[in-house]
Amino acid sequence: MATVIFKPSHLRCFVRTGRCLNVQWTKKTFGSERSYVTEGDSRVPKIYTKTGDKGFSSTFTGERRPKEDHVFEALGTTDELSSAIGLAREFCLDKGHTFTYQLDKIQCVLQDVGSNIATPRSSARESHIKKTKFTPQPVADLESWIDTFTAELPPLTNFILPSGGKSSAALHVARTICRRAERSVAPIVRSGEADPDVAKFLNRLSDYLFTVARYAAMKEGNEEKIYTRPE
Repeated sequence: MATVIFKPSHLRCFVRTGRCLNVQWTKKTFGSERSYVTEGDSRVPKIYTKTGDKGFSSTFTGERRPKEDHVFEALGTTDELSSAIGLAREFCLDKGHTFTYQLDKIQCVLQDVGSNIATPRSSARESHIKKTKFTPQPVADLESWIDTFTAELPPLTNFILPSGGKSSAALHVARTICRRAERSVAPIVRSGEADPDVAKFLNRLSDYLFTVARYAAMKEGNEEKIYTRPE
């Protein structure tokens, strides 16, 4: 079994073959220079390292920073977002939705988002930047998916509330976490410490999650709850 060990940040993610490892991207861009796969490695890595016991953690560039640093706050929120998308994906799989492969890809891209955030440009060497560069292609993919779903959806004429069944509601939860992730990443990008396309991706991802939540509700035949002013 092949295992991915994601360690350009304070996170570690072990992903089974068949999910992130087999993704076919529109173009061979981000991650093409990486090699985190260990074939036939019988060693079992320990999940605990004890290096953070005093309230500090390391960036990919080797800096030791307090765990409350804005970089780790952004990484934690991005991880939370991926977890929320994973939960929504399970609901969508139960309903047989055909767009779940897109959620798989998005979770993988979020790993690349984390790599980029965890590599502050002020302390990064050229080799670090090359390994963690984030490209515009994932943004273009999201826009293409949004356009496809929008073409099938009825026009939006009212404010809708998170609703429309478990799949739709879970995607709306992921959307709100995505907005928070974007807010946490924005100052990092503005300071030049992360690639601008990271912020663009998160901005577009919240639009995607809103659109696909509506699409899921439509496909399941569930009514979306419309906002009405309380009397």
